Amino acid sequence: MSQFENVSVVTKANVYFDGKVTSRTVLFADGTKKTLGIMMPGEYEFGTDAKEIMEIQAGDLKVLLPGDSEWISISGEGEFTVPANAKFKLQVATVTDYICSYIQE
Repeated sequence: MSQFENVSVVTKANVYFDGKVTSRTVLFADGTKKTLGIMMPGEYEFGTDAKEIMEIQAGDLKVLLPGDSEWISISGEGEFTVPANAKFKLQVATVTDYICSYIQE
């Protein structure tokens, strides 16, 4: 999806890793939440509270999902899902544009 309709945007940025990862929160009328962000090249580890679906819009990265021993490569567009209450690692090679959807189960 290239555009969201009828949403609210939280104007304060989410800033992580000294500004190397940033996002903005988008709130939908049905109560769902997404963040739209950019990751600069680097290595990162994130933790989740809710299940997350990460949609890579553009970029080049590798992800190590919880419980896995092999990295998944994404070049260009791609998607991966991280369970709630878990940690995952990223190796970002180029500036990466992403959408993160938070799934309440």
